[in-house]
Amino acid sequence: MTKPTFIACDFKSREECIEFLQPFAGESLYLKIGMELFYREGREFVEACQSMGHKIFLDLKLHDIPNTVGSALKNLKDLNVDYITIHASGGYEMMSQAQLAIEGTKTKLLAVTVLTSIDQEILSNELMNPSPLKEVALGLAASAKRAGVAGCICSAFEAQDIKNHVGEDFLCITPGIRLADGSVDDQKRIMTPTQAVANGADGIVVGRAITKSETPYETYMSIKESINE
Repeated sequence: MTKPTFIACDFKSREECIEFLQPFAGESLYLKIGMELFYREGREFVEACQSMGHKIFLDLKLHDIPNTVGSALKNLKDLNVDYITIHASGGYEMMSQAQLAIEGTKTKLLAVTVLTSIDQEILSNELMNPSPLKEVALGLAASAKRAGVAGCICSAFEAQDIKNHVGEDFLCITPGIRLADGSVDDQKRIMTPTQAVANGADGIVVGRAITKSETPYETYMSIKESINE
């Protein structure tokens, strides 16, 4: 099965994103549309991207009481996007209601375990959780699996351990991807695309390495080919 490369479309506006997509005409992409772009451009922009033949990963990281998250997803379900993210730390009941809300659609829920901008120091000293980071990620992934969620967002450092813990059929999509010669930016736990796939990732999320590249199409194709050799 082809492992997708999700392009993180962290653009300020629809116009900026459309301009970026021009060199990809005719290519069916996996686009990750996050809070920055969705809050500005809304549902119509998602539908416009779908009409261009792109698959949509709506990265809203929903996290609230179970009823609110369930209701929010009922309002989004008719978009019939490919993926939507929720926070696993919202708990089993929240994830269960989220999964129930998207029944009957093609949408797969992905539960965020531990953000790749968080390391053990932040987890222990700021979030007041002294447990080893890997154990936290494994526990959250297991809770998501019990709730019927299709997979998780996790660091590539935890992907294979999560699969070993909850099953190979549980999707592990990994952000925190940087090219070997790329900058780290605001990420703490990073891997290259090939390292991530070798460590169990079913798909990778790549942002600035592609969107800030001088040759985004060529960079994207190189990454896509490297993880599917």
